Amino acid sequence: MTMQGLNITKNSENLMGEIYRCCDNPQITYLAPVNINVDERTIGSVDVWRCAVCKKKFCEEKQLGIDSITDIVGMPRIEDDEKWGVIVSKLQKGKDKWKLVKLKQNGVIKYETADEKMLDLKIENYSIVDDYHTSFLVEDHLNRAVEI
Repeated sequence: MTMQGLNITKNSENLMGEIYRCCDNPQITYLAPVNINVDERTIGSVDVWRCAVCKKKFCEEKQLGIDSITDIVGMPRIEDDEKWGVIVSKLQKGKDKWKLVKLKQNGVIKYETADEKMLDLKIENYSIVDDYHTSFLVEDHLNRAVEI
């Protein structure tokens, strides 16, 4: 049942699904930015957050001039065998030149281009191995600008 005008449900059912918790007592605080530059001009950044209890890091992509709302509420989930990285495309320009991703140590990542084509990019040691794409780990560039 819904209370009139407040859209509050009276049952205990969680309509948003399970809420992800990185540990028993998460205390998420802002850690650092990583600025993304092209020709010494900042075109975006990655905001890095960290749980003060378990030290797990969470990242959020910020593209200058893009005010779209993400489909994720709260901190995005990352698995223990993944690290936050940025894929840089040598084929794209501007805001489409980079994308925040979750990289595994080895394997293949599906990467969507600006023209909505899906590419399989090979990963070795948390790094993209491709002639037209590179990557870097966010944790290696905290509080710094990265020229792409």
